[in-house]
Amino acid sequence: GRCLGRGAAVDPARDTFGAMTGLYGAIQPADSVSLSTRTHGAVFNLEYSPDGSVLTVACEQTEVLLFDPISSKHIKTLSEAHEDCVNNIRFLDNRLFATCSDDTTIALWDLRKLNTKVCTLHGHTSWVKNIEYDTNTRLLVTSGFDGNVIIWDTNRCTEDGCPHKKFFHTRFLMRMRLTPDCSKMLISTSSGYLLILHDLDLNKSLEVGSYPILRARRTTSSSDITSSGSSGPRAVGSPCHQNDSGLLSEKHLSRSSQREGGSPRNSLEVLTPEVPGERDRGNCITSLQLHPKGWATLLRCSSNTDDQEWTCVYEFQEGAPVRPVSPRCSLRLTHCIEEANVGRGYIKELCFSPDGRMISSPHGFGIRLLGFDAHCSELVDCLPREASPLREIRSLYSHNDVVLTTKFSPTHCQIASGCLSGRVSLYQPKF
Repeated sequence: GRCLGRGAAVDPARDTFGAMTGLYGAIQPADSVSLSTRTHGAVFNLEYSPDGSVLTVACEQTEVLLFDPISSKHIKTLSEAHEDCVNNIRFLDNRLFATCSDDTTIALWDLRKLNTKVCTLHGHTSWVKNIEYDTNTRLLVTSGFDGNVIIWDTNRCTEDGCPHKKFFHTRFLMRMRLTPDCSKMLISTSSGYLLILHDLDLNKSLEVGSYPILRARRTTSSSDITSSGSSGPRAVGSPCHQNDSGLLSEKHLSRSSQREGGSPRNSLEVLTPEVPGERDRGNCITSLQLHPKGWATLLRCSSNTDDQEWTCVYEFQEGAPVRPVSPRCSLRLTHCIEEANVGRGYIKELCFSPDGRMISSPHGFGIRLLGFDAHCSELVDCLPREASPLREIRSLYSHNDVVLTTKFSPTHCQIASGCLSGRVSLYQPKF
């Protein structure tokens, strides 16, 4: 440990994590939060405020519920938060949060004044499914089933809304995420593609043909690197409206890469992530999350025939290609596990723990806590040579219906989960 510079004097968190692992090992179902209404329907998303003082619940039937996660007491019900399903909630800070809905709108809310919305944002033409936020520029980023990624300038927000612009468009869009440092945007699709925008610049709208395309290829596991280092792009069913081959010549890409010292701003990479057992079959990437330190991406994939589900972890392989025109592959499959194939047609939202050592994954009528090894080590400390199974640390069951979403508290040793019948359960250590 001293040789690697990882002693207690360098990173005390590594010593104290033994205690945290013990706490999560003793975690048990604690409470079902006291719901004030029975009309809210399924729980689609859970989100804690950054200080852990509020747990928000996005519901199928137009409602947003707010609870105190420590006392499990109900705080407020936003009974008509939207006119259709509420899909996602995102806190911008400890007070301001945004919700998005199948009614095609995004709403901004302030915890100090929940009787009315701060404003309603109009711009999408179909169901809005995802919200991200760049804390550096205070730009809100949303995506929907209309295929659009839209940027909202919250610096100039009024009661009538925020200035906005369409940033990117692709077919089959499912989920969109920003890396913690906002240097990349990842977009998953129902056709099994994963799009990565490198060296992200949110201030520049990406029209058709305005950005370079890095050659697409299937993600590799470690054993594939030497045997298939020259695999070519997948040619059929590209999710983008433009042709991968016609927009940017190899000569142009080479010059751009040399000029920028790597790939140019907003360069697009299109990947087909490797999924175990799915090498020759299509799959849909239904859920997309990012490691809190930006080391990896976490995907939940289902087969096109809906008879298999997998949770997969892909490590980011940083740096430009060896040759500017060589196929680029930024992700490598490191860990995976097969999931319970229940609740077909519903998306299961999984998540990393705040320190990135564990994964909480919906599994049937409960959740599973998964680690990269049996000791809940850091990903960088236990990278396998070949894709390895995620280790099940603990299984927790307290629902009577399929669990759709789960979330770690950012500040306390607590996990929340929500299911199809509308129940929210909390888990915390019991001794």
